[in-house]
Amino acid sequence: MLMNTPGTFLWDWNGTLVNDVALCSQLLNSQLQRHGHAPLGGVEEYRRVFRFPIEEYYKDAGFDFSRCPYRQLAAEYMQLYPARLLECPLQPHAQQVLAALKARGARQVVLSASEQAMLDEQLAHFGLTGYFEEVLGLTDFYGRSKVQRGLAWLAASGLEKENAVMVGDTDHDLEVANALGIRCVLFSGGHQPREKLAATGAPVIDDLRSLLDM
Repeated sequence: MLMNTPGTFLWDWNGTLVNDVALCSQLLNSQLQRHGHAPLGGVEEYRRVFRFPIEEYYKDAGFDFSRCPYRQLAAEYMQLYPARLLECPLQPHAQQVLAALKARGARQVVLSASEQAMLDEQLAHFGLTGYFEEVLGLTDFYGRSKVQRGLAWLAASGLEKENAVMVGDTDHDLEVANALGIRCVLFSGGHQPREKLAATGAPVIDDLRSLLDM
């Protein structure tokens, strides 16, 4: 058993609750081509390359920061991404699982590397705000680590660490969970492939409904 209900769930957003993987792959390839680089082969190659921090993943994807600085690339990306994200679907069963956990009395928090105002807008658009006790985003658009944001919340929350779990779709979510001293479950339907997640040693699920049975 993962934990005794009700528990506390810290949710990643992008790739875990909202399925923006195809969009991110498309926008990345558009940027690569715009700056004279070869595009990645498709969504699965994108998933193999993706990692945190985003700046390092951009290097892996083929960008040359001596030709175009990362901050400029990030600004270009954010001109397109926010509006297009609202066209993406939620992950299968995401709202059903959030509702079931809330009905059980679980505490639920979003902990995301997305910029705070954008994150608030997106959750409201999808009608999810009411499921969460806190929504924790970052203060900029550069996709850096959310560890410090999580630690600050943890210090003020009174959280019982042994009864909490981080739910995310990347190995960085496990890094965040380890830094917070809580457990982690990784979801294989997001930005990194199952084999990369399984290599971390964390539990991996293919369907968010599996959380309800853990």
